Amino acid sequence: MNYAELVAEQRQYFATKSTLSYNFRIEQLKHLLFLINKHEAAILAALNQDLRKSDLEAWGTEFGVVITELKYYISKLKKWMQPQSLRTPIFHFRANSYVKKIPHGNTLIIAPWNYPFLLSIRPLIGAIAAGNTTIVKPSENAPATASVLESIINTNFNKAYLHVVNTNAEGAKNLIQQQFDYIFYTGGGIVGKLIYQAAAKNLTPVTLELGGKNPCVIDATANLDITASRVVWGKFNNSGQTCVAADYILVHESVKKELITKLATRIITFFGKDAQQSADYGRILNDFHFERICKLMANEEIIYGGKTDKSDKYIEPTIIELNNLESPIMQEEIFGPLLPIISYSDINDALKVINQHPTPLVIYLFANNKNLMNKFVDETSSGDLVINETVLHFGNLLMPIGGKGSSGFGKMQGKYTYDAFSHNKSVLHKRFFPDLPIRYPPYTASQLNKLKMLFKYFFQR
Repeated sequence: MNYAELVAEQRQYFATKSTLSYNFRIEQLKHLLFLINKHEAAILAALNQDLRKSDLEAWGTEFGVVITELKYYISKLKKWMQPQSLRTPIFHFRANSYVKKIPHGNTLIIAPWNYPFLLSIRPLIGAIAAGNTTIVKPSENAPATASVLESIINTNFNKAYLHVVNTNAEGAKNLIQQQFDYIFYTGGGIVGKLIYQAAAKNLTPVTLELGGKNPCVIDATANLDITASRVVWGKFNNSGQTCVAADYILVHESVKKELITKLATRIITFFGKDAQQSADYGRILNDFHFERICKLMANEEIIYGGKTDKSDKYIEPTIIELNNLESPIMQEEIFGPLLPIISYSDINDALKVINQHPTPLVIYLFANNKNLMNKFVDETSSGDLVINETVLHFGNLLMPIGGKGSSGFGKMQGKYTYDAFSHNKSVLHKRFFPDLPIRYPPYTASQLNKLKMLFKYFFQR
């Protein structure tokens, strides 16, 4: 495919202003909702084929979230498109100020493989609602889902408006060299840097939703039964291949043994004594990631799990007792079903472990200690902070989510995705009369005194 021609075609279509009206945008959102509902079975089957996701897991973490967000957008879009009135200082007497959200223009969405449907369509909803044209590049590592997306979008939408480019890494490399007005990328940090570099050549703004080593701190005051259930669910959902999953646990030494027992019990409760036989436990994406994860747990002290089957791309939910912070497993994001556990006696020591790594996408804290909660709110650095829960903030449509520093930048979810795909155009509308002569030269001492007075009462109106 000639990407330059495709981008040029979408640029020409955007120039027709067809995407700007509320009626156009709302009809596209409703049409997308209809198509997704129509193809529910095919979407769920594709997610099972790519990642062995059960229908319930696929529905709860991908399909249902998309449907809910589409309905939310449809109900709120008219309100969001209204200009936001601003207060105008007396200095600008007889003027009105407001912000009008306008589309960036021609946008590119690059999606990952771990939630290939969710993370392709979620940003697309925001792009459509904001009035952009969009090219979606799904992950070639989830080919069944990419094929379904290609069929749904390319068959039912004008190519000059929305189009799925189902290509490999080399194709994606060529694609990001094109001139876009906005790029939205979800995935790993290495590729994120390459996209950021390519975007910088064209001064293209970007949102980067990356990952990182997300710590999960468990205080002695936590309810360990509920904590164990929520940690196991959040960590081993999608076989740990979740950017917001807990990467490792820091637990107070006084409850470490009890926590480990409860974590192992929950794994068995959720997936059985042999998780490979469970219809609710997924698989590793491919041989490369299977071998990468196996290498990370080599020579570690496994206290639960550890079984693998390369022919099935299966790695058992595994708990590791970690005593060496320099271990390879602590040097990169695990992105798999391995859960290292580190004990601490002083919370400041736990914070030192967290701060040894780049800023995480999210920090999890389980505690029933208000002072400790406030300490984490005020003193830790992360994209997001979640207290006494895991992962579910990723489905709270009223909450902005996203990274900080090495874990990415820019916020998404609900209205925040709409905001990301919109440019805030500030508008100052001034009347012709009166036209105060104080600002025009030649200047006098009297004018200076009047100017000082105006600045004194700048915000009084």
